[in-house]
Formats: sequence, structure tokens, C-alpha cells
Amino acid sequence: MIGIVDYNAGNITSVERALKNLNIDFILSKNPDDLKDCSKLIFPGVGDATYAMNELKKTGFDTFLKNWAKENKPLLGICLGSQIIFDWSEEGNADCLGLVKGKIRHFYNIDSSLKNKLKVPHMGWNNLELQNGDCPILKDVPLNADFYFVHSYVICPENNSVVKAVADYGIKVPAVIQSGNIFACQFHPEKSGEPGLKILENFCND
Repeated sequence: MIGIVDYNAGNITSVERALKNLNIDFILSKNPDDLKDCSKLIFPGVGDATYAMNELKKTGFDTFLKNWAKENKPLLGICLGSQIIFDWSEEGNADCLGLVKGKIRHFYNIDSSLKNKLKVPHMGWNNLELQNGDCPILKDVPLNADFYFVHSYVICPENNSVVKAVADYGIKVPAVIQSGNIFACQFHPEKSGEPGLKILENFCND
């Protein structure tokens, strides 16, 4: 059974619709106890890192997710959920979950010259460039497929080997992360058509 973490900061409806489309059984809950027996978790998110972390603490999901990761259980972070699995975010100077080592930085603080070249947030469709070997959630995903991005902050992992795919938006934007059983997509697979559904299917059924 797949669990979806609902902490008042997630793009829940689109994820639910995608899993229903794939005929995948899932539980959606705001209560960590309801998800403790799930085999895998999907951790979506949109909005502000500080707000999201406050909501995780209120619900007890912060401790639950840290324990989940320690037990090496599969987790898929989406969009904001792909960022706050790291240590810290510039967005509100937020201490995050620390499941994977690294920081989250604004595009313009990574490369100030981007201010004169590109609009932020990065919003729209981009294809991926694979790197650092195979990744289970990318199995049988077409190489030329486009995915839907909406974000102003960029994943900056301490160990670049966890980056399995990047998108080009002025800089190489880490787009797919794998660190052990922790996976993350900076884009929205649930809003990315058949290629995005394939990623969700790979994660849920692998």
C-alpha cells in the first residue's frame, strides 16, 4: 500500500488522480499513524519551505519521515517535497528534514547573471539529461520526454552522485534525486502526462 503524506502543503489532488489513473491503491492521511504500515510513501509539496516545515512539526510528520528514512523505506519527494528532504533552504532560512545532505538555494544566488537572462520561477516544460548511472524510477521513461517544472529554488546536494537527471534552465538543475531508497523529483510527475505517470508507476510498483 502506498501512503501519501498530507501536511497542508501538498499538491494532493493531482497525485491522487494520477494514482487512481494507474489503479494503484493508496492511503492519504494527515496522521502519521495511518501511514506507518505502508510499504512506500509519496511526499508531495508546493509553496514555502518554512511553512511546510512548520506544518510537518505540527503534525508529527517531521519525526515520522526521519524515522522512515532511517529504516531505509522507499520515499518519493515531489517539488517542494524534493527540496525539504535536504538539510536547509534559503527560502525563509529553514532547517529542513536532513534526510539527504545538501542545501536549497535560489536560482539568482547560484548564478547572479541569471537575473538578466531568465525569469524565475522556472515554470514550464523541460526534458532531462541523465547522469550518474541508472535510476529505478526512470526505467523505460523516454529520453526526449518533457516534464512540468514550477520552482524558484534549486537543489544543491553535498554529494553530486545522488543526482540522476538534470534539466537545463540557465544552469544544470538537479531534477531527479536518488539516495538509497529516497527518491525525489523537482518537477511534477503527476502533471507531466504519460512520462510522469511512468515515473510514479515505477516507484509504486518496483
